[in-house]
Amino acid sequence: MIGNFIADHIRGNNYERFSKEIQQGIFLHREIDTFTDAHEIVRKSKRRLHKRYRHYDGVIIDILYDYFLAKNWATYSEIPLAIYTDAINKLFDEKSPELPLKSQNFIKYMIEYNILFNYQYKEGIAKVLNGMNTRTKGKSQMNLAIEDLEILEAELQEDFTLFFKDLIAFSNRKLEELGA
Repeated sequence: MIGNFIADHIRGNNYERFSKEIQQGIFLHREIDTFTDAHEIVRKSKRRLHKRYRHYDGVIIDILYDYFLAKNWATYSEIPLAIYTDAINKLFDEKSPELPLKSQNFIKYMIEYNILFNYQYKEGIAKVLNGMNTRTKGKSQMNLAIEDLEILEAELQEDFTLFFKDLIAFSNRKLEELGA
């Protein structure tokens, strides 16, 4: 879980300083990113978005898919979302000092605003999209993607549901390959 979370903050082979378990999480995250980027359903979701987002469409779809996962959490997990996110927040808070600075900073923000739990609400997604837009100094226009969600929710929900079935199967295979 930790490796998967910090993977975007680890460049090249800088993963070598971490335990085998964290390295497996980093490798799994990288495999999932590659799988996701190449998946036809994800590409279809990106094409549904307004053209104004250009190369930010992948980030937007990731965020919108997080919304659908959180919103439909009970379909995928027997553990209630509130209990799961509390456990994740505690784990990340505990492990934070061992992690890259970018990860530490995001963990503080994630816990303070209970981001993982609030992904299930459009207001939570709007906050994340606004934050991402601020980080790109307004170039991404990601704050406007909440409008796309309002208009395309049914279609994007269907895309997510189909994609997530494939992602679960892919992840299970990769975990076996990694011996995790």
